[in-house]
This record gives sequence, structure tokens and C-alpha cells, in this order.
Amino acid sequence: MENLDVMVLRTLRDWRAAGQRALLATVVRTWGSSPRPIGSIMALAEDGAVVGSVSGGCIEDDLIYRHTRAYAGEEPGHQIPSGPPSFVKYGVTADEAHRFGLPCGGTLELLLEYDPDPDALDQLVRGLEAGRLMRRTVRLADGQVTLSEADAPQELALSGDLLANTFGPEYRMLLIGAGQLTEYLATMALFSGFAVTVCDPREEYRGGWSVAGVKVVSDMPDDVVLAFRADRRSCVIALTHDPKLDDLALMEALKTTAFYVGAIGSRRNNEARHQRMIEHFGLTAADLQRLRGPIGIFIGSKTPSEIAVSIMAEVLAVKNGVTLPRDMEVAQAKNLRAVQENDAGALVCGVAGR
Repeated sequence: MENLDVMVLRTLRDWRAAGQRALLATVVRTWGSSPRPIGSIMALAEDGAVVGSVSGGCIEDDLIYRHTRAYAGEEPGHQIPSGPPSFVKYGVTADEAHRFGLPCGGTLELLLEYDPDPDALDQLVRGLEAGRLMRRTVRLADGQVTLSEADAPQELALSGDLLANTFGPEYRMLLIGAGQLTEYLATMALFSGFAVTVCDPREEYRGGWSVAGVKVVSDMPDDVVLAFRADRRSCVIALTHDPKLDDLALMEALKTTAFYVGAIGSRRNNEARHQRMIEHFGLTAADLQRLRGPIGIFIGSKTPSEIAVSIMAEVLAVKNGVTLPRDMEVAQAKNLRAVQENDAGALVCGVAGR
């Protein structure tokens, strides 16, 4: 599954390029609880087709009802209007909040842009497909759009007569190793909006790969990391348990701005990895602070699928800027459990020895 914003904008571009009328809805303000964050977008075509989301579904249904009945011959005059963008607010009253499925006290405001320019949409989509961070500025008086490349992600800004929203390229995940765990993790990453690349020079592992939508390469992992050009929207995860494949790749990944770099393995293996990278590659303890391991959050996972859930949860937490409690870290949780088990064993021995 590709990045949702890219999918919405690409679909909207294709509708408009084909001559269809359409609108773009953007969440610009929220009060109280809201099902979708500020900056979320959806597109609506004249025939009622929808891509993207601004709520749990009820607001989408209302927009479809308001703007597409004329095309079905039901109510002339109800169609996507022309003209400059307009604002619409949902959930102002408790009754409306209930009707539109908003959380208690939730209110949101949308900006509706009618028939966005297909050429500007094409320029935006091409920039995103090329891996660039793009800022789209809309002049509210007439809907005129200005595009520019952004240096860093920014929150939606609404000031005066301008609305600016930043769209980023897809989040990317590079996985070293093509085993069963990788298949589970790649599947979860795809459905979380990541573009996934899997690297494994071992034919016996790579030959049985079965997850569609993943780019699979056979070059040596450190070369793949260099070619991958990881950035702040990228993560690199080593899953082979083989130092010859993992270590050099991780060393190269740590030189990038990837938001997550980690490797599978036990606490003992993780300590050994740190020692190797210090002794053989000249890295320092400070260099290795960004290297996560053992990766994942502690959920008592045993099977490859459960381990993949654990890893994906940690990746998403880091991506979303959530600081996890230390007792959810695998190493910390297992150390604590070992202490508790030792204490329990000592207590049992003490009782038995009475």
C-alpha cells in the first residue's frame, strides 16, 4: 500500500486529467477529539468516487450526498460547484457530532477546493514520486496554487488568504535478509504506508520470496544501503543474524539520517555486535547510540509473526515521535523479568528450606 496522500493526489490528478470534475477536501482545523488529524485529505469525483479520508466515513458520505446527486439525476443543482475554495464545518452541535460519527465534543473544519488544476497536481505528484518534500500553497481568494520544494516537514498553516500544506514522499523501509520474519514485517510495513525494499544476496532465501509489492535485490547489503540513500523518512533493519551481512550494512545506515536503524538478536548478540563494530570498524559507543537492538517492544513474542508485530510497533512509535517507556524495551523488560524470576526462585528455596 502506497503513501495515502500520494495515492489521493495521484488519483485526483488522473480524474482531472480525464476531464472529470472533482474536489479536494483538507482538514484545516479541529476542536476537541477528531478522527483524522489536521492536514488529512480526501478527493471526491463527480460520480461519487472517493479516495482518502477526513473522518470515520460519515462526513465523506455527507459530502458525496451534497455534491453528486445532480449527476445521478436525483436533484439538479446539487453538484460540485465552481469558484474559489470554501470552508465547511462539521460537529458544531452535539446532534451533528453524533450524526457525523465524531467523538464527543469533536468538531472539524474542511477546506474544499473545486476542480483543482490538473497540471499543478501533476507537478506535485511528480515531485513526490521523485522523493522530494513538497509544499503546496493555495490562495483562498481564487484557488491559485503555488508549489515549492520544502527543506523539512511542516504542519499545515492557515494564515490570512493562504493555506499551506506539506506533502512528503513515501516512508521507506530497507530490510536486510529475506526470511520468514521479513515476509511478515514487510507485509505490515506495506499496509502501514511504507515502500519496502528487501536485500539478500543468498539465493536460497531470496528465491522463495512471496510478498507482492516489495522490491527484492541481491547485491551486498552495505552496497544496497549506500544506493538506498536513507533519509529522515527511512528505516533500515537487519534481520539475518549473520554479521557478514548485517554489520557493514548497519555501519553505513548509521551514517545516514534514517529515523530508525536496528537489528534482530538477543541481548547477548546485541552486545557482541556492539563490541565487533567498535573493535573491527572503529566505531565509538557514541556512534552506536542510534543502533537499536534487541529491536521491538516487549510483548512476550515468540513466533515470527508476533516478533514482526513487536518490531513494527516500535518503528511506528519512533516514526510518530512517541517515547516508549523503558520497561517496554525488549532488553529492559527481559532483564526485569530475569530479576523477578530469580527473586521468586530464591523465595521458593527459602520456603522449602524451612
